[in-house]
Amino acid sequence: MTPEPGTLGALLARNASEHGDRRAVVSPDDAVTHGQLDQRSRALSARLVAAGVGKSSRVGLLMANGVDWVVLAAAVMRIGAVLVPLSTLLRPPELALQLQAAGVTELVVAAEHRGRRYPAEVDSIAPGVAERTAAGRRHPALPALRALWSADALAEASVAPEMVEALEGAVRPADDLVVLFTSGSRGAPKGVVHTHGGALRATASGLASRCIGSDDRLYIPMPFFWTGGFGGGLLTVLVAGATLLTEAVPEPDRTLALLERERVTVFRGWPDQATRLASHPRFASADLGWLRPGSLPGVLPPDRRPAPGARANLFGMTETCGPYCGERLDTDLPPAKHGSCGRPFEGMEVRIVDPATGMPAPAGVTGEIRLRGPNLMRAICGRLRSETFDADGFYPTGDLGSLDAEGYLWFFGRLDDMFKVAGATVYPTEVEAALSEVEGVRQVLVTDVRRPDGSDAVGAFAWTALPVEALADAARAALSAFKVPTVWYVTNEADDLPLLASGKVDKGGLRQLLERQGRLLPRGKTS
Repeated sequence: MTPEPGTLGALLARNASEHGDRRAVVSPDDAVTHGQLDQRSRALSARLVAAGVGKSSRVGLLMANGVDWVVLAAAVMRIGAVLVPLSTLLRPPELALQLQAAGVTELVVAAEHRGRRYPAEVDSIAPGVAERTAAGRRHPALPALRALWSADALAEASVAPEMVEALEGAVRPADDLVVLFTSGSRGAPKGVVHTHGGALRATASGLASRCIGSDDRLYIPMPFFWTGGFGGGLLTVLVAGATLLTEAVPEPDRTLALLERERVTVFRGWPDQATRLASHPRFASADLGWLRPGSLPGVLPPDRRPAPGARANLFGMTETCGPYCGERLDTDLPPAKHGSCGRPFEGMEVRIVDPATGMPAPAGVTGEIRLRGPNLMRAICGRLRSETFDADGFYPTGDLGSLDAEGYLWFFGRLDDMFKVAGATVYPTEVEAALSEVEGVRQVLVTDVRRPDGSDAVGAFAWTALPVEALADAARAALSAFKVPTVWYVTNEADDLPLLASGKVDKGGLRQLLERQGRLLPRGKTS
């Protein structure tokens, strides 16, 4: 399905016309309607054009979630410049790599966020860069960068409105919209390039599955610099004409107050984000009666939660600007399909191939997931097309899965996560799924580890108050013996989990945690 309109600027104008008085973005202390977003972003576009931003520009944005982030991002994208959202979690060496990889030409940074002073951190990468760029000179450490601005320092416009309208009118659906950075749990970050048409089409294709319409008020705690926050949050409400609730720094008391005040209807994000909020003491008394099915089960009343595995595991990636596969989240799957990801969205082709040969695999056989279709990225920064797609135009995802005879996709983890114990193949997701069904387990992650005797083993991190023995007994009851973890790290503190700047689990750090501090159980023993 091709959404109309197919560019960000046309979408903003449509929303201003059809939903002008409806709030587009709401934070705890600020809000903007769709009409105001259209007007304010157009005015800021004029400032950007006057400052030299144009269709060839790649504008980095290093700020926390909020109305100002949205207005500035919209101003960049509507005139055909390419937005590069940057993580506020990045340390200077990581930030330098992303600025260089994306070829950022203008950079807008917040003065401070959570004790971090970003202008100083950028200066540590390229000393004197602000003065050099202000004088029209480049810095050798960031040779593409032409300008560095603070978030509130853009000069007033001196460009006629007709110039902005002309630039906006020249933007086409095939033009680049955004560079979103992603990183695997083991690999270097990748700058994924999406076009206007591709990103908006990908977002529109998942609205029905995510149960989001124009009257919804969506809360998603993910930052805008991640695909979940940008595509699953910002683009979602723009395409749907809905309202987004967002925070710079989610904090349980303030979050609950925002959700109550704004009568949130849909809560999306990672399951553990809902679980953590639901574990807060004030959650039980919060008035969240407006929440609808399709929200994460952890925030729904117990009698409205689906059975484990009954709803599709919406499946996607940064390369598809969000989910490319799923079913309606307010409807149970057929019993035989519980635990699946549902079916690919219209237009998306999923091929399962033998990882060793690249040949297509029969239905029901596990292999690498490869993708082709209109929702897919245009490119990855710095890579040739031949390095990104196979000879048939499919993108090798590195994910393991299978397609059954009815076209349902089943996900089994990453190619680089699959491992063998005593010659037998272990899929971490299978073990995680079994342990996640144990009452009292909030989160579980599984990886391969090396025991002190040098042998390979299954290791598990579990966020729970349950004892190791109870977890091992539950695993033994649900899994073959070789899949049962024998190295455990059990904690009631979720902050013990090592994370990358991207927010993904640091698999190397997880393995080290288990190997250095994990509790060993004898093989074949459950207690």
